[in-house]
Amino acid sequence: MQLNPYGEYAVRLAASLANDWPSNRDGIEQRTRDVGMTMPFPRLASDYAQTRCVVDDWLDIVDAPSEPERAMLLNLQMARASAYPRLVDHDGEGWHLHYRDDGQSMPQVLRSVICVGTALHLTTRGMHRLRRCEAAPCGHVVVDLTRNGRQRFCSVRCANRAAVRRHRERQA
Repeated sequence: MQLNPYGEYAVRLAASLANDWPSNRDGIEQRTRDVGMTMPFPRLASDYAQTRCVVDDWLDIVDAPSEPERAMLLNLQMARASAYPRLVDHDGEGWHLHYRDDGQSMPQVLRSVICVGTALHLTTRGMHRLRRCEAAPCGHVVVDLTRNGRQRFCSVRCANRAAVRRHRERQA
């Protein structure tokens, strides 16, 4: 059962950008296409730098030391996005909700999508389901979509590396 696809794709997009920052604006736009966003973005010279700011603001939410702090930071970002939900039908997708105004720049759209998606993810799955990978020195963002809500690592590779480290510590 898919609880909230809007939240899932938005936090996956944010984590993808945070974990592997594209080298240019086209790379950012391609990531949006990879997760299913079909709307065109007007091209602005500031898109690349401003989108980096959006991702950095989102990382502050990921790294918040407590749930109340995480909620406060997320609320501030959603207020900054400040668009009302609207029903739209474009690109053969059928009727669906957009949490942004029409004609916004790429960074504005991504702030709206990522913030609302993160809020949906955290409120439907749990406030603890967004963190950093526990395998040092990785530090990638982990979007926990597991059934039991206990994902600690960003990949099988990191999980294995942590298991080997624990094994070696016990043997020493």
